[in-house]
Amino acid sequence: MSEGTKQGGLAYTAEKTGPSFLGGAMIIAGTAVGAGMFSVPTVSAGMWSIWAIFALAFTWFCMLHSGMMILETNLNYPVGSSFDTMVKDTLGTGWNTINNIAVAFVGYILCYAYISGGGSIVVHTLEATVGVAPPQMLAGLMFAIGLALFVWWSTKAVDRITTVLIGGMIITFFMSVAGYTFNMKAAIFFDSESALGMGSYFPYLFAALPFCLASFGYHHNVPSLMKYYGKDPKKIVMCLGTGTLIALVLYIVWLFATLGNISRADFGPIIEQGGNIGVLVEALGQAVENTSASNMLSAFGNLAVASSFLGVALGLFDFLADFLKFDDSQTGRAKTAAVTFVPPLIGGIFFPDGFIMAIGYAGLAATVWTAIVPALMVRISRKKFGNPRFRVWGGEPLVWVIFSFGVLVAVSHALGMFNALPVYP
Repeated sequence: MSEGTKQGGLAYTAEKTGPSFLGGAMIIAGTAVGAGMFSVPTVSAGMWSIWAIFALAFTWFCMLHSGMMILETNLNYPVGSSFDTMVKDTLGTGWNTINNIAVAFVGYILCYAYISGGGSIVVHTLEATVGVAPPQMLAGLMFAIGLALFVWWSTKAVDRITTVLIGGMIITFFMSVAGYTFNMKAAIFFDSESALGMGSYFPYLFAALPFCLASFGYHHNVPSLMKYYGKDPKKIVMCLGTGTLIALVLYIVWLFATLGNISRADFGPIIEQGGNIGVLVEALGQAVENTSASNMLSAFGNLAVASSFLGVALGLFDFLADFLKFDDSQTGRAKTAAVTFVPPLIGGIFFPDGFIMAIGYAGLAATVWTAIVPALMVRISRKKFGNPRFRVWGGEPLVWVIFSFGVLVAVSHALGMFNALPVYP
C-alpha cells in the first residue's frame, strides 16, 4: 500500500490496483433506488412536486455526507470492521447496543419491504403479460431466495449482478419514463387547478422526511465497500458520490413522470391500498394508456426492487457476520445467510402488503445510524485518531447539521405516529 498525494486538502491512502469504482457506485445506487422509486411519489402526494424535490435534494446532501463520516471513522479500523466495532470503540457499549438494534431492525425491515414489494410487482407483471400469476406470498418467496444466493456467494457476485440490474434499470427506466414524461401535464405537476399556495403543501413535508431518508439509506454498505476496495478513501468517496447522485437524478425524473400524470386527488386510493408497488404501476398505466411504457415500467420495477434488495441484504449480511463473528468460509457465510434471510422471509410470507409502512419505520430507525451516530462517532474519531487518511469537509458545523437532520427526521416520524402531523389524504 502506498501513500497517495493530497487532493483538495485531504490526504488519501490508496491501493495501487483494485476493482473499478463503477461496481461500488452501482451497489450504492441500487441500494438507494429501490426504496425511493415507489415510496417517494406516494408519500409526496401531500407536499407535492416542488417541496418533494427540495426534500429529496436536502436529504441527499445530508445522507451523502453522513456516509462519508462513516467512511472517515471506518478507515481507522481493520478491513471487515462494521458498525459493531466502530460504535463500541468510539461511543461505548450503550450507544453500540442502540445502534446495533437500529441497524439490524432497518436491514431486516427493508429486506421484508423488498420481499413485499418484489412479490407485488412480480404478480402485477405476470398478470399483465401472461394473464396468470402465483399468490403474492409465493412470488415474494421465490424473488427473495433467488437473490439471496448471490449475497451468500460473495460481494463480487453482488457487484456483478447489481451492475447488470442497474444497466437494465437505466434502459427500462428511460424507455418507460419517456412515454410518461411526454404525456405529463404541467397543470397536474404543479397542481395548478387546486389554486393552493406553496404554504399549503409545506406542512406535509415533515411526515415524508423519514421516507426520503430511507430512500438514500446505503450506509451499511460503506464497511462492505472497504472490504471490497481496501483502505482506498478516494475510490470509495467516488462510489458514494456517484451512486447517490444517480439515485437523486432518477428520483427527480421519476417525480416528473408520476406527479405529472397522476393527480394529487388520485393518490388517495393508492394510499388507501397500502401504496404497494403494483398499485402505483397500475394507477400510472390507467393515467396514460401506453402499453409499451407500462411494460417497461413493470420491468423497471422488478429490476429496481431486486437491486435494492441485494444492496440492503449485503450490508445486513456483513454487519451480522461482524457482530456474530462468523468467518468468511462457505460454512460461515451459510450461517450468516440463514440469520440474514429467514426473519424477513417469514414476515414476507405472513404479511405480504406492508411495503409503505415498512419503509416508514425503516426511516425512523435508520436515522440513528445514518445521521445521529455517524455525526457523534466522527467527532470522537477525530479526537482519538486525527483521521489522517481522509477527513470530511465542513468541520464541526457540518457535523451538527447532520446530527440535527437526524433528530428532525426522528421527531417528525414520532409526531406522525401520534397523528400530530398533517398526513395526506
